[in-house]
Amino acid sequence: MRAVIGDDGLARCPWATGDPLNLAYHDAEWGVRVHGEAAYLERLTLEAFQSGLSWLTILRKRPAFRAAFAGFDADTIAAYDEHDVARLMADTGIVRNRLKVEAAITNARATVGLRSAGGLEDFVLSYAPAREVVPYAETTSPESTALSKALKKQGFAFVGPTTMHALMEAIGLFDPHLPDCHRRGVASGG
Repeated sequence: MRAVIGDDGLARCPWATGDPLNLAYHDAEWGVRVHGEAAYLERLTLEAFQSGLSWLTILRKRPAFRAAFAGFDADTIAAYDEHDVARLMADTGIVRNRLKVEAAITNARATVGLRSAGGLEDFVLSYAPAREVVPYAETTSPESTALSKALKKQGFAFVGPTTMHALMEAIGLFDPHLPDCHRRGVASGG
């Protein structure tokens, strides 16, 4: 697979073309390290909600997700109850899937529980591939499978190997850009 040349003359991963929101996400965020518990919880939550949908759908709804889930503050979400689930299920700004909504609350609670062991960020970072990952060659990896199993053991939900691979791409645990993409080699890093 090769990058696609955009109207601006820059080579990009093919999925980033066609919509300005995808292009902006690709150029500014995808494959870039994030820091802090809320940033990790947001990415993990959005990747779970994306399952079965297009990433563009999630990007379009991201502001509503941030509002609905209190800026991804784990303590606030962990305190959500059945009334909050009902409120979220009525929120047309987000993806209204009860299992995913409940998983977001479960994952916030598990995130709070991980604080005594170094926190969600350190936990996820400990599964970063030590090898070079070839972009688009795999949708799961030994590392994403191990992360998935470890998160499930900690009480997380909707964290399958494919979803965790997408998370690893998104937060720059490896460089997800094609070799001829203008973002290759500049996006990831701490």
